[in-house]
Amino acid sequence: MSKLITITSGKGGVGKTTTAINLGAALNAFGKDVVVLDANLTTPNIGLHLGAPLVPVSLNQVLSGKANVIDAIYEHESGTKIVPSSLSVKDLESINAKRLKEVGKRLKKIADYVIYDSAAGLGEEAIASIDSSDELIIVTNPEIPAVTDALKTSKVIEQMGKKIRGVIVTRVRNSKSEMSVDNIKEMLELPVLGIIPEDESAQEALAMRDALIHTHPKSQAAKAYKRIAAKIAGINYKEKSWLAELLGL
Repeated sequence: MSKLITITSGKGGVGKTTTAINLGAALNAFGKDVVVLDANLTTPNIGLHLGAPLVPVSLNQVLSGKANVIDAIYEHESGTKIVPSSLSVKDLESINAKRLKEVGKRLKKIADYVIYDSAAGLGEEAIASIDSSDELIIVTNPEIPAVTDALKTSKVIEQMGKKIRGVIVTRVRNSKSEMSVDNIKEMLELPVLGIIPEDESAQEALAMRDALIHTHPKSQAAKAYKRIAAKIAGINYKEKSWLAELLGL
């Protein structure tokens, strides 16, 4: 049964888009048919991250009733499919974010997983993404402001009657100033699906216009995303030992 997962956050800059892309790419690597949709209509980044900043048909045209969502799907060389939003301010005119729910239903007919990269915060776009979802994953950093905003987001999601799958804590440096995972669990009262360490490879992957799990598959961040994706899909995933990697097994 196909599933629509919205990746959301209480604030921007926590690694939400990186998470959406890498979870989508990891699920695709596990043999799942995946579509990653840029539901951050005002400040979209999926196309920029994956080398498709300008496309003939964008999500904006779909939401304004001028195009079919099937025509707005583009396949990355890795096999992951994306639906980019337009970078043009003009293309924000006459779009209806509430149509994201209808679009999601259509995409679920052709994919195992549909991943929405939501706008940060709790504005109209974010609420529309939340309302479209079967379940949600909240992304946060191990900092008090980010976790506090994540808490606000979780309460709104619960009030909307939506299921929260869990939390992904990104950009973890193991600094003394950071909140511990136990404290984050206690504050949010939600399971932590995984921890993504701060990794320079993420910026390098962005410059290469590809997912981290493709450009730097041996990085700790890439391995963490693969573990989370396996957990989401119910796949028994075991990482190769250093000896197996050395021998190319």
